[in-house]
Amino acid sequence: MNHHDHSYKLLFSHPQMVRDLLLGFVHEAWVAELDFSTLERVNTSYISENLRRREDDIIWRVRRAPDDWLYIYLLVEFQSQPDPWMAMRMLVYVGLLYQELIKGRHFTKNGKLPPVFPLVLYNGEQPWKAAEHTAEMIEPLPGGLVDYRPDLRYLLIDENHYAGQALPTNENLAAALFHLENSQAPEELQAMVKTLNQWLYAPEQASLRRAFTVWLKKVLLPARLPDVEMPDLSDLNEVSTMLAERVKEWTQQWKAEGMQEGLEKGRKTGEATMLCKMLELKYGPLPAWAQEKIAQADAATLEQWATRLFNAQTLDEVFNSET
Repeated sequence: MNHHDHSYKLLFSHPQMVRDLLLGFVHEAWVAELDFSTLERVNTSYISENLRRREDDIIWRVRRAPDDWLYIYLLVEFQSQPDPWMAMRMLVYVGLLYQELIKGRHFTKNGKLPPVFPLVLYNGEQPWKAAEHTAEMIEPLPGGLVDYRPDLRYLLIDENHYAGQALPTNENLAAALFHLENSQAPEELQAMVKTLNQWLYAPEQASLRRAFTVWLKKVLLPARLPDVEMPDLSDLNEVSTMLAERVKEWTQQWKAEGMQEGLEKGRKTGEATMLCKMLELKYGPLPAWAQEKIAQADAATLEQWATRLFNAQTLDEVFNSET
């Protein structure tokens, strides 16, 4: 398990994070009926029938208000890369959970199984294009077989969809997490950490403060500032103070790195264009494979190929390292 997955699990091991995730990002009527004071973790270690042990992600249960003791189980699957088979994975996870509920005789007052709410929280950079219904992944054979396809659906919460949106004024911690993930500048990051530090001031929130501190220290700050040596940070207040002291310095560094990256990209583009023109003058129109190699090459390789051009008899010899 990488630092990102572990720190996310640590954050969503707190009921306040789960509550804010549901209230802020699950826009369905049943959410308003939940008694969030009853939120409690469920053991997520299963032994399936083939005796293979698996550790699932975080599962919670919560009671509906005011007098209905029906439990809602929340199955949360954290994902940092798109998974085209996620719907099938969730079908298996939900099935394993229901097996355990049957074994433990966790039934409703009507003798039925409680509902399960499968939720995928996605924080990767690539667009999520995977099917969200299992039925979409199964060939619809004619003759009535289509009626027997399993049709489980999960809810996808893609953090990228909330980039650039204003932070809610109701102190939603899940929204604060998404804003930190989507922060694009040191000033924006520093302001959000300062706000988060103000929200989590109460002594009973000490554990959640530590969880955010761990995530910032081990995941977000190293990703945003990869070349900066981080001091030993043990509290969210220390993170906020450190950012306030160094934000101007880091802003200048980010701008300098961005300018350098732009210059290097421009230099490479110019060299690639020039190489293509030189090759076309000597060999004629370039085939697709040659254009692709040039597009993917770095500046040093482009320069090497340009040098070979003068002595190469064929196009293959230009790109052949043995020539």
